[in-house]
Order: sequence, then C-alpha cells, then structure tokens
Amino acid sequence: MPSFKEISDPTPLREIIKSVFDTTLPVSGGWGYTREGATQLESNRQKIPLSQFEHMLASMRTYLEMNMTLEAKERYGSINLNELSRETIQENTTIYDKVHYEISAMKETVYADFINEYKEGYGKEDFDLEAHFNRRKKETRTRSVIYWFKTEKSV
Repeated sequence: MPSFKEISDPTPLREIIKSVFDTTLPVSGGWGYTREGATQLESNRQKIPLSQFEHMLASMRTYLEMNMTLEAKERYGSINLNELSRETIQENTTIYDKVHYEISAMKETVYADFINEYKEGYGKEDFDLEAHFNRRKKETRTRSVIYWFKTEKSV
C-alpha cells in the first residue's frame, strides 16, 4: 500500500471534524501522529467507552488520509481499522494512549466494481460467491499506524 500524507492543516482539530463530519467532539491538539502532537481528549467526552471514542477519531483521520484528501482515482474505500495493541503511559496527571491499528482498504473504484458484481450475481446459480470474496481479499491492502491520545487524570 502506498504511504499517505499526514494531515497538516493548521485549522483546529475540532473545527475540521465539525466541518467534514458535521459533529462536535470534545477534542483538541493534533492528529496523534506523535506523542507531542497527540489528540487531547477532554473530560466531557460523553459516556462513550474510551477505546470506542479513540477508534472513532482514528477512523476519521484514516478516512481523511485515504479518501477525502486524494484525487478520485487514488481514493480508498471499504476502510476498516482494527486495534492491534495499546500502551498506556502516565506522566504525573497526563495519560497517553499509544494505540497501534491495522487498516485494511481497497481502491474505491475496485470496491465499487465488487459491490456491483455482488449485487448482480448474488442468488444466481453461476455466481461463485467464494471466488468473489477471494478476489476481494486479494485486492485488499493493509497498513499499520500508531495514534497517540492524551487525557488528563482527575486529581
């Protein structure tokens, strides 16, 4: 899989999320590429479990990198993130989560072709469902990323 450009827009994170995803999230800081640029999770982040909230933010970053900021022919679809591991680092009242995700995706145009093939062929006698999914698997690309999150521990 090719490498993707890090998001470097100086606009505050919360504003980008509001503009692109039409939602307001209690976050600030950076896009989590480094510890110094960690995404700050504010304490009023509703009652979403921490790992689920972090996954949602990592998915947003990934979608921006692999789809929304690319030319149409270069975009990826069928994007999925799976958490592989996490490390929690505490410094005084600051807690960092360093989360390792594996991302799978395929070119958006290829994915659209597979969806159409499935819609047209499903339920027909001559449609080889196993071969279809094997070809999809073959076209799926994976990449590994780290995302840094930061929270403040209540004292």
